[in-house]
Amino acid sequence: MNEIERIKQTYEKRKVERKGQLYDLFGNAALFHFQQREKAILQVLARSGIRCLSDKKILDVGCGAGGVLRDFIKYGANPENCSGIDLLPDRIETAKHISPNIDLRRGSADKLPWNDDCFDIILCFTVFSSILDEEMRQRIASEMLRVLKPEGIILWYDFHMNNPKNPDVRGVKKREIKQLFQNCTFIFQRITLAPPITRALATYSWLLCYFLEEFKFLNTHYLAVIQKPVKRQQMCLTDRGGYAILS
Repeated sequence: MNEIERIKQTYEKRKVERKGQLYDLFGNAALFHFQQREKAILQVLARSGIRCLSDKKILDVGCGAGGVLRDFIKYGANPENCSGIDLLPDRIETAKHISPNIDLRRGSADKLPWNDDCFDIILCFTVFSSILDEEMRQRIASEMLRVLKPEGIILWYDFHMNNPKNPDVRGVKKREIKQLFQNCTFIFQRITLAPPITRALATYSWLLCYFLEEFKFLNTHYLAVIQKPVKRQQMCLTDRGGYAILS
């Protein structure tokens, strides 16, 4: 079985087991995680100098049913500037039904159907932890860098530790992220209080969850900003005594 078929079967199994119910925002734990992640995303965008999204072209790799893209529209993004790709046809059909004005495509992210230097922001949320094949991980990372504008950013959110109860996912460490996106610059932040802790406590005390999340070793995900390496410009003396820039 190749990696794409394995991923498809894994998500079919999740639907049967109804694991998606763990992320229902009517539950206290899921709501706590969502609100804390949302706050961290807005803060890291502001620190990166992005306070207006209306003119930004945004791609969500592994967009699912389009929920994260709709969050970014809520933050000010223009739907016509948003795109998404996902491997699973049922998720893309759901996303198209809810958000017909977003460019949504079914396919594998290791062959992105967009031109070079297209996007200002590329979102990658809990994607690489579901991919166990190292070569496929690297192909997707290379494709993301290809379609990212030189001044653009990749916004990464994913597990950095393994889940002993789920062999279908594997956490992605900081060192591995740096290997996938070589020569890039990075800003890392640990967020998301460990889900078992949050599920046990959120019904009784959000204040305690806030407190424990400050202990970064209890947090299971990296929120990272990844930027392309800046091309160095070389100056050369022209025959008229001036200087020209060589890229």
